[in-house]
Amino acid sequence: NVLPIHHPIHVAEMWATLDLLSGGRVDYACGRGYDADEYHPFGADFMTSAEVFEEGMDIVWKAWTEKGPWSHKGKYYDIQDMDITPKPIQDPIPFYVASFSETSSKMAGNKGHNIIYAPFAAAMVYGSLDKAVDSYRENCVKAGNKPGRAMCSYFIHISDTPEEDDIGRQAMMDYFQHCVLRAFPDDPTTMPPTMHYFMKINEILRNMTKNTLSSNSVLLGNSAEITEQLKAVEAAGIDECILYFNVGKKPHGMVKDQMHKFMEEVAPNFEQYSIAAE
Repeated sequence: NVLPIHHPIHVAEMWATLDLLSGGRVDYACGRGYDADEYHPFGADFMTSAEVFEEGMDIVWKAWTEKGPWSHKGKYYDIQDMDITPKPIQDPIPFYVASFSETSSKMAGNKGHNIIYAPFAAAMVYGSLDKAVDSYRENCVKAGNKPGRAMCSYFIHISDTPEEDDIGRQAMMDYFQHCVLRAFPDDPTTMPPTMHYFMKINEILRNMTKNTLSSNSVLLGNSAEITEQLKAVEAAGIDECILYFNVGKKPHGMVKDQMHKFMEEVAPNFEQYSIAAE
């Protein structure tokens, strides 16, 4: 979730409940977001999002891991004699920090949390996904923490013909142009300094064409090519990959066919794989 627009105690309680209801199957991931419009309805300050995010993470972690009553007095939260019950089954719930930038990567490393990347952003900020993962691991080591798990999420379209490839590329371009660019901040005066890197991302996205989309950002190609691309993702140190088949308003039937094709022709090429429903 976008943690700075939620009270961390509410978040900790809700996810502890989800962990109990699911029998200990919950992973928690949080980020600070990038869309100021998400902040306004809740009266949250977009300009202090990094600081509120970092303090909120500490509170969620305390709520799950402290064995008795605890307190927290920070710049944005003052919490006294708190103890949430019941506690989650997992001790602790796997904690992932969603990261587009070095700021969030350092937060994850300093706290010893796992990390989750969007490869299209990682490629624009770091140059490639493997460089982003290397940076996270270095941040963990510098803080005296063992590097955790690295996860990423990819847009994917499997195609066997040029016509099918064009459909997938156009769907992804529609998403980037009509959803991503609309939400990304593009005025330095209305975003915190830690988000000024979005100016570079916006420039790249504005100049992107469907023919310049590559495996640095998305997964495109036939089943063999997708397998090769995912092998490279695995080699980069990614432990888990989320795949978005339904992007750019693809027809439902096409999305289902793509998912079936992936499970039949791509997934078996990996020795150990599981799906979220298992």
